[in-house]
Amino acid sequence: MNESQNAAVSAPSADASSSGAANRRARRLVSGALAAMCAAAGLSVWALSAPDQTPAPVGKMVEQLTGANPNPVHLVRPAAAPLSAMAQLGKQIFYDQTLSGSGKMSCASCHSAEHAYGPPNGLPVQMGGPSLTLQGDRPPPSLMYLYRQPNFSIGPDQGDTEEAANLTQAATAASGVARAQKTAGVAPAAPAMVPQGGLFWDGRVDTLQAQAIGPMLNPTEMANPSLEAIAGKLSHSSYRAAFAQLFGQAIFDNPKMLVSEAMFAVARYQFEDVSFHPYTSKYDYWLEGKARLTQAELHGLQLFNDPQKANCAGCHLSKPGKDGLPPMFTDYQYEALGVPRNTALAATKNPKYYDMGICGPYRTDLSKQTQYCGMFLTPTLRNSSTRKVFFHNGVYHTLDEVMAFYNLRDIDPAKIYPRDAHGKVTKYNDLPARYRANIDKSDAPFDRKFGDKPSMTDDDIRDIIAFMKTLNDGYQPDPKMALDQKPQ
Repeated sequence: MNESQNAAVSAPSADASSSGAANRRARRLVSGALAAMCAAAGLSVWALSAPDQTPAPVGKMVEQLTGANPNPVHLVRPAAAPLSAMAQLGKQIFYDQTLSGSGKMSCASCHSAEHAYGPPNGLPVQMGGPSLTLQGDRPPPSLMYLYRQPNFSIGPDQGDTEEAANLTQAATAASGVARAQKTAGVAPAAPAMVPQGGLFWDGRVDTLQAQAIGPMLNPTEMANPSLEAIAGKLSHSSYRAAFAQLFGQAIFDNPKMLVSEAMFAVARYQFEDVSFHPYTSKYDYWLEGKARLTQAELHGLQLFNDPQKANCAGCHLSKPGKDGLPPMFTDYQYEALGVPRNTALAATKNPKYYDMGICGPYRTDLSKQTQYCGMFLTPTLRNSSTRKVFFHNGVYHTLDEVMAFYNLRDIDPAKIYPRDAHGKVTKYNDLPARYRANIDKSDAPFDRKFGDKPSMTDDDIRDIIAFMKTLNDGYQPDPKMALDQKPQ
């Protein structure tokens, strides 16, 4: 065999050499990937078994890989116990339709247990009155978790002071204070000098007892003409004996006291029955390390807390308190958001009618504090995805519509507000022009200007809504998951 033949036999071809190198690279890549997966799995096991010893970067990686909370906590829930006799009486009152003017409406008609104690339908507001033909002005809020609602106040927390607050004086003092900007995850530099707390959309009452009597006397709701009329119905109710047993027969001789005790019983029912505050959402269990979020839910949580994106947590606080109480997803404060006018409401047929929240029409004590006109209570987002109506006037019916409002209100208002006869977009059309300076234009995502890029993409919004669905109560955690985790 000559030299050229030897060379031909011994020298590999260029194609064979290239193929061999590619195979070696592939084997190295596979080996590296397997090693990385093993390392990630090892880190995940370590992080989930010893969360208090896990460095933050490792915990974040484990969260992304597994959907588990790398830093589980122990949440403090109200203890379950049998209802007291007072609460049992309150439950009967809550479901009693005979206490209404129509004889067909109870508290549960607008606050359905099957719908997170909110409205059971998609009507913008509920129908009521003596014949159930009158339309209300505002959609009923959920009754869940109200036991933690603070009293109405203006300015910094008053703590445990026993002195009654002078709201007009407080409002006047706060009127010259610049509004604190709300940023997710960042505590305000100064105490919030804004209205906060209270019940109803305008905070006009502080107790569950006072809240319960409101619909009883509202002519477009349960439509009782007087306290005496309610007392007469209670005196002839099927649970009259329970009143006599709890308060004595003399209670029926005092109509005002009879109604007061009845509403207190309703309040006790809401306070004692854990179905009003169960804390059984997927997010609650995720916080405790007993559930895992999907990639969409986890990304939605990150966007929810991102001050440069959705900034939802600026108002809807998402972290547990230092006392171990689960997050309420509200800061209990009031905002003027400038949602569009709902022309489906009978009241808006009058062009001069405006629902201005704290300034009226239901609340009258702060009507002269015009810096609050258009402000309504920030509701909890717990169970919000079960609702079919949103905002104080029920103008939206899906979370997609709600998120589009936040995303586009100022950068593309033509997609949010109607046009007038001249083709001009009627921005902020549900608040008189002289009060529109009250509308929030500083907190993200409302800090953007006309023509700016939206803070959230369509995919972002889908993931945020996916996360918000984890706030619905009734989730059943996997009993096998993280049973051995040690909360911090």
